[in-house]
Amino acid sequence: MPAALREAATKALREPVETDDPPAVLADALEILRSLSADGEAVAATLWHAVPALREQVTPAFAKAHPGVAVLVEGQQAAAQVWALHAQSDRMGNTEGLRRLLLAIVQDLRVVPILLARQLARMRVAGKLPPAQRRELAQLTRDIHAPLANRLGIWQLKWELEDLAFRFLEPDTYKQIAAQLDDKRQGRERYIQQVKRQLSAVLRENGIPAEISGRPKHIYSIWKKMQRKQVSMDELYDLRAVRVAVDDVAACYAALGVVHALWTPIPSEFDDYIARPKANDYRSLHTAVVGPEGRTLEVQIRTHEMHAQAELGVAAHWKYKEGGKSGDQAFERKIAWMRRLLDQSAEGENIGGELDAELAEDRIYTLTPKGEVIDLPRGGTVLDFAYHVHTMVGHRTRGAKVNGRIVQLSHQLRSGDRVEILTAKTGEPRRDWLLPANGFLASGRSRDKVRAWFHKLDRARNVQAGRELLEKELKRLGVQHADLGPMLKRFHAENIDELYVQVALGDTGPNQVGRALLEEQRAQAQPAAATQPLLRTPRRAPAPPKSRFTVQGVGNLLVQLAKCCQPVAGEPIAGYLTRGRGVSVHRADCTAFRRLAAANPQRVLQVEWGVAGGGYEADVQVLAIDRKWLLKDVTNLIAQEDAHVLDIHSEALRNSGRIRLRLRLKVSDYGQLSTLLGKLDALPGVEEARRSG
Repeated sequence: MPAALREAATKALREPVETDDPPAVLADALEILRSLSADGEAVAATLWHAVPALREQVTPAFAKAHPGVAVLVEGQQAAAQVWALHAQSDRMGNTEGLRRLLLAIVQDLRVVPILLARQLARMRVAGKLPPAQRRELAQLTRDIHAPLANRLGIWQLKWELEDLAFRFLEPDTYKQIAAQLDDKRQGRERYIQQVKRQLSAVLRENGIPAEISGRPKHIYSIWKKMQRKQVSMDELYDLRAVRVAVDDVAACYAALGVVHALWTPIPSEFDDYIARPKANDYRSLHTAVVGPEGRTLEVQIRTHEMHAQAELGVAAHWKYKEGGKSGDQAFERKIAWMRRLLDQSAEGENIGGELDAELAEDRIYTLTPKGEVIDLPRGGTVLDFAYHVHTMVGHRTRGAKVNGRIVQLSHQLRSGDRVEILTAKTGEPRRDWLLPANGFLASGRSRDKVRAWFHKLDRARNVQAGRELLEKELKRLGVQHADLGPMLKRFHAENIDELYVQVALGDTGPNQVGRALLEEQRAQAQPAAATQPLLRTPRRAPAPPKSRFTVQGVGNLLVQLAKCCQPVAGEPIAGYLTRGRGVSVHRADCTAFRRLAAANPQRVLQVEWGVAGGGYEADVQVLAIDRKWLLKDVTNLIAQEDAHVLDIHSEALRNSGRIRLRLRLKVSDYGQLSTLLGKLDALPGVEEARRSG
């Protein structure tokens, strides 16, 4: 710490003073920073922010004399503003606060370990706080601090932040896992000692100097893996684990060969994070083997340098300043990541949502034709890839190749895929890219870029586009004449035009409006059905669980779908008691049903959907350009959506170059049918895909 700052701090702290955190917490935060080898300026900035009497002294003159400390204090102040909004359920909602925080981090990355050290010190004493305050602190830690520590590679703090947050947010689950670990701890430790002795001897025989240690498995990571793999704790491969530290990368792969020669590897459990590092630049070899006594064992192999980097992450670069040259490409990528977030905020994009997405761990790593790594959220598509390369590349995308093969824009990528984007010289995004049912975009960042483009259009064009999208969807679902008035309150729109704009900008999906209309019609139909004489009889037990329907007031009757309208699960329906053929179930808006109900209102029954028994049939009509592979694309899509084709007919429309496909499908419910129609409509050459009958 500079002498002038040390003298000022000593003078201010000589008498008892007010601090933002209890003195014990502040002292613990400083101890954590020392364990990370923090320098004097970082320690000084922590004190200057935590003590209001000192913080008031950070004037322009002070900043000029001590620029490093001033930047670190500014970063902590910006963080306090963001955290306060998080507590008010406006998480990541303050773009300006986030920009200030990221700017301070980019100017001096030492801000991050300071913030994490202070938060960890608070979490260590959070058990003494009132329950509501404790949960609020833990939620903030899980949402922001632990993911930030992970993204910047500070493993030494990450695991403890995660475990403490988990302990306070899921106390019962935490205690259950901790108890199971304690019950088996002694046996596991004896086993690890046996593994270390055996592996150490074999590595020495092969001339590979190595340090072997047992690797602690943390409670949160155990629970997370149990959830992801849907297995019990006993079925996890890595509860018993060792870490091997060697001198260089060549020795890593040599040690891996020794391990696989000694014990049988489990092929599906090998990860090479040296050849393909994680987004936070974590590097190591991970393998699972069938070790001694036939028990599964995880082995991590890395160099001593990789281990230090994994433990400290960016905290290993305390001397970094803006404009300096660290020579560390991994470190520079972290700075570039934050600069990119700042650039997006300058363009008016949703920086909070992007930071949320970037901090998520569940990501995939893809390659450009030049071998540059583009990381995307899991489920990311080639169109997401294009937008992550550059906004204008995304706007002008018209096709893509994955590993040399042409694919659709909705093709989901996997780690290791090499992607080539095919663009037009000029172009603009399509509105159907925003429809979730079409599956074009999985990344919130990509959707925000498409929305931003359409936001720039004049209102009249957005109203017209939204009207066309919504009318197309409602026609496809057979409710094109429905009243949209009740939908305004549902979707917080002041008028119909505002609803159209929401649809045009992708804020509300046309399928959402269609589903809401059907729910509204169903709600209106129920009171009307309740006035029918037959429904005044005492309610009997519902049909057995295997039945598709529950018929109120009537039991032991044959129930069948009406062929005239073929209702699908989830749609508003009504029953009509026929002569000799049981109850016929119609769509509530079916013309034939309305005619029958008007003539014999006493035969109308209230019918509800019960448990599906094998799916529902629906007739679909597709009008498209008659091109090669059309039928293959249609049937492949239906199979991908887990629907079944029961019947199919094609009809060429004379002298038009078009073809009409009539399909009878089996789907599970209305939601699946709506999604399937949306994706059929998005196929190349398809002009219309709608329900018929």
